Amino acid sequence: MPYRYLEEIATADIAFEAWGTTQEELFIAAADALLGVMVEEPATVAPVVAVAIELAGEQLDLLLFAFLQELVYHKDARQLLLRITDIALSGTPARSSLTAVARGEEINPGKHTMIVDVKAVTLHRFLVEYREGCWRATVILDI
Repeated sequence: MPYRYLEEIATADIAFEAWGTTQEELFIAAADALLGVMVEEPATVAPVVAVAIELAGEQLDLLLFAFLQELVYHKDARQLLLRITDIALSGTPARSSLTAVARGEEINPGKHTMIVDVKAVTLHRFLVEYREGCWRATVILDI
């Protein structure tokens, strides 16, 4: 599990740290952590529908922010729980772009035990960095 929840950072919100040896692994881990906040057992989300995601950002951290917000948007607007199956990042940390395929299904209360409703990703203490041979992100979610 390339993420952990950080209970000491936010008391009214939920925080997590995600990591990966590549930027792509980091983005997948952060998406998994986001889903794990909302759904008790993320493995219950079947790959029924596919959603293409294309984003461009000035900086890698803002690209991750937009990416996670996109997943929250699909949950709110389309009632879709999504997992990332394919992802590619290009550019530099100062100017990056992303293409991804997310697969999932509509929220089904009989199948998906929902934990909390994530309203948004916040910029409070949001951080993406490369240290000790690993990409790391700290994220706080508004619930």
